Amino acid sequence: MIGLTKSAALEYAARNIRVNAVCPGLIWMPMVDSMVAAGQGGAMEGMVKSIPMGRHGKPEEIADAVLWLSSSTSSYVTGQSISVDGGFIMR
Repeated sequence: MIGLTKSAALEYAARNIRVNAVCPGLIWMPMVDSMVAAGQGGAMEGMVKSIPMGRHGKPEEIADAVLWLSSSTSSYVTGQSISVDGGFIMR
């Protein structure tokens, strides 16, 4: 996806079409609640410990990144892969 994002951004830049990717990390969703209820909470705790910020993300945080990329305040941003993962990618 990252390669496709960069390729498409390069192809469409002259037409002022921006192409970016949002790369989410561990996000707490209802599906995660069911995993915890099924006794898989230990696995979730282990994953959270591997995140430098020490917590899971929220769907709203992914939406905020998408909203920013969709706004005029990011009008000069193209071909980027934005990691919204609490710093996990740095490990």
